[in-house]
Amino acid sequence: MIQKISATQTKTKLDTKLIRKGRRRHSRELAMQGLYQLCVAGGSIEEIEEQLHEKKEFLRTDEKYFSDLMHGVLKNLSELKAHLQVCLDRPIEELSPVELAILLLSTYEFTCHLEIPYRAIINEAVELAKAYGGTDGYKYVNGVLDKLAIQLRAEEVSLHVNVKV
Repeated sequence: MIQKISATQTKTKLDTKLIRKGRRRHSRELAMQGLYQLCVAGGSIEEIEEQLHEKKEFLRTDEKYFSDLMHGVLKNLSELKAHLQVCLDRPIEELSPVELAILLLSTYEFTCHLEIPYRAIINEAVELAKAYGGTDGYKYVNGVLDKLAIQLRAEEVSLHVNVKV
């Protein structure tokens, strides 16, 4: 038997999905800000997290995901930088702090959040770079992450490559 779903039920499911996506986006944004602050001013992760928790935007985050991003990037920093350096056209130290923070977050998601499609990770990174980076920083972020996806998510990427027969 086919069950009819009312417009209200459909709207509620859609709203829930949009809220969840929005919460993850806010989590990425604040985690990127925290990583940026660590790159530029240093300090402890505890102090930076405390400052970010005080922002009114924090109410819109997925707190668990935010914490995972912040701690995961810092815990795996050497490995993430090694993955990135292979795809860069310059030493990692020459990246802008915004681009570096975005690329570290994305590399962490590529390696530790396999449930998130690589295209979604790249899209989120590009949106962050457009909002916070330099004029064409998003193009650079996109190019680096395209290369990185091929290395870290080769099987997934190969499923999306158009092959002419």
